[in-house]
Amino acid sequence: MAKLNRKIQVVVADDHILLRQALSNMINTFPGYTVLFQASNGKELKPLIQEKGIPDIVLLDINMPVMDGFETTKWLHLHYPQIKVLVLSMLSDDRTIIRMLRQGAKGYLLKNADPEELNEALDSIMNKDVYLSEYISGKIVSGLNRYADREEDAIFLTDKEKEFLQWVCSELAYKDIADKMNLSARTIDDYRQQLFEKLNVHSRIGLAIYAIKNRIVDV
Repeated sequence: MAKLNRKIQVVVADDHILLRQALSNMINTFPGYTVLFQASNGKELKPLIQEKGIPDIVLLDINMPVMDGFETTKWLHLHYPQIKVLVLSMLSDDRTIIRMLRQGAKGYLLKNADPEELNEALDSIMNKDVYLSEYISGKIVSGLNRYADREEDAIFLTDKEKEFLQWVCSELAYKDIADKMNLSARTIDDYRQQLFEKLNVHSRIGLAIYAIKNRIVDV
């Protein structure tokens, strides 16, 4: 779990009231976590953030009425980029997973996951800015491989940028990547921001997807 002087605040957004309440009760038992508030969809979430405060994490479903998970994640990434979105859904097709991650989600979890995996996912996106289970990673690779023959515009990357992208696809936190590359944390932050702009992506997962699709890393 990330080391903060306060509890990590989580918002649960799901249109199923019983599930939403059960998830909230469960998260409140995780050491270092507390549920700030609940919402039934993205439209309801928006004013509650202004009223009750900005959470660290939003745990949300995709299939919600009025404003679904795709729209909500896109809105959160635009207006509150500091909020980390963790998807919790029954949907497991590669198109949906990749679309949510490209919208800015930090992780993707299926609703058949056990409580320990949920806790692990929350810890991972706080500490490493990403969470993907082996199953979800396999789905992403399968989906990207299906479209691997599509030509991408040529983008020049330096050797150091390629090395950085390879480490991004690992389980290491950014500070550990800095140690592996013998660089300062500030330099690693610069690499990340430069690649965000160069590759037109918005998250670590976006960088990993680019690296996999363009065979910069072997999976």
